[in-house]
Amino acid sequence: MEPIHAPHGTTLTCKSWQLEAPMRMLMNNLDPEVAERPEDLVVYGGNGKAARNWQAYADIIATLQSMDVDDTLVVQSGKPVAVWKTHIDAPRVIISNSMLVPHWATWDEFHKLEDKGLIMYGQMTAGSWIYIGAQGILQGTYETLAAAARQAGWEDLIGRFVLTGGCGGMSGAQPLAITMNGGVGLIVECDSARIQKRLDTKYIDTTTTDLDEALLTVQKAVAEKRPLSVGLVANAADVFPELLRRGIIPDVVTDQTSAHDTLNGYVPNGMPLEDAYALRKNNPAEYERRALDAITVHCKAMVGLQERGAVVFDYGNNIRGQALANGYQDAFKFDGFVPRYIRPLFEEGKGPFRWAALSGDPKDIWTTDEVILEEFAYDQHLVKWIQMAHDQVQFQGLPARICWLGYGERERFGLIINDLVKSGKISAPIVIGRDHLDCGSVASPNRETEKMMDGSDAIADWPILNALLNTIGGATWVSVHHGGGVGIGYSIHAGMVIVADGTDAAAKRLSRVLTYDPGMGIVRHADAGYPKAIQFAKDHGIRMPSLK
Repeated sequence: MEPIHAPHGTTLTCKSWQLEAPMRMLMNNLDPEVAERPEDLVVYGGNGKAARNWQAYADIIATLQSMDVDDTLVVQSGKPVAVWKTHIDAPRVIISNSMLVPHWATWDEFHKLEDKGLIMYGQMTAGSWIYIGAQGILQGTYETLAAAARQAGWEDLIGRFVLTGGCGGMSGAQPLAITMNGGVGLIVECDSARIQKRLDTKYIDTTTTDLDEALLTVQKAVAEKRPLSVGLVANAADVFPELLRRGIIPDVVTDQTSAHDTLNGYVPNGMPLEDAYALRKNNPAEYERRALDAITVHCKAMVGLQERGAVVFDYGNNIRGQALANGYQDAFKFDGFVPRYIRPLFEEGKGPFRWAALSGDPKDIWTTDEVILEEFAYDQHLVKWIQMAHDQVQFQGLPARICWLGYGERERFGLIINDLVKSGKISAPIVIGRDHLDCGSVASPNRETEKMMDGSDAIADWPILNALLNTIGGATWVSVHHGGGVGIGYSIHAGMVIVADGTDAAAKRLSRVLTYDPGMGIVRHADAGYPKAIQFAKDHGIRMPSLK
């Protein structure tokens, strides 16, 4: 099969840019520069797919190309099931991925249905067609590590040793995020091809298969206070306990292996990679048992490193939940990253805002970089990020960018982009979306909604309300998903994407959606009793009947 690449330029293959955009972004998700296993339709996260199967993918593309400008395509777990005549401000696509009735929301049930060809796992931005490569989580990782440094009493990570696991589609952002903060990272990844991909895209600096060599390299860079990232080809369940045994205690420890998925994501330790993959195929039950045991060993080592003085946090892969389910009662001795570092941003409607140039021309993204530097100059942290991203981030597939913007800022920036498209200063429409890891679009008790002030961690009304409101607002496509980065049974989340095509109609939709979307994050946190969110809602005129 020929590699998939999204069309570039301004020639439409669909009847409008509102239809062309989801088609190009779906294809971009499966570009070999972007996806982990495009031949299997897997974008990232072990089994996060863009379409259910190749027939479904072909049907989605053909349908988008044939649809009228006021049609809406309905996609059920990666399969197009209907086209309805709606109206010009309705979403062009609505998507639901891996939603299971709660009693049946288990991996076993999911795999039974998957084997029958009835369902797929959409992860977060894989099945909602807004993945932009490792950059998609890069700033979030950068922000989290910066917050970890500040909370520890450091200005940054200069001269600090950061240990983590995973170098795949999402976790591959970690090495660059570490060095952007000035730190020295040891990134443990069992698949050398994944590390090589990060070397090729300049996300990681060097690699080795020898732990002793890796540690010497890390120690030298720490002593010299020189930013450096080292990819170690090994299994984290072997390396983390070994460092603890040797008494080598990093300054910061986290992990982004795909521990949420014991079958397709995490690799058992104590065996060569090819043997593990053979076991996965021939005896999946035994593979999952060994993977779960390895996850538990891995988690125990993280707890041990914390007890020896390291700053340790869960980075959203449900490693603690998996270890607890396997009988390790101390799994939650270290915190999740959202309650520890990110929630204060969520209270102000801030979160990961991303955009991609449908033209394929990097100049269009560089134009938006200039807008950020001029229009948001008051935020020096944001300015610094954009300057670093411009200089250091290599595009994968369609040129794209991400930054964290809050309530009011998102609408303002979206309207500026729309005007630039209208004037021709940007050569083709821009797609605007976000990660599902956002302020008001997720219910995930082991991640985004962990330790909510009012105990509402598991209430999933909020992502559904977010999706409904974005649909009313006129987002170009809207999605709801089950599982995400933490696994079946552990989260419900929603995504939205909207196209700035330079028209007045798009401006109205942008204004609505980019207000409603972060606004629901403020409402969600104000309703939970967070004082900053309550005050923010009052100060910005967000009408909440419960607030007097």
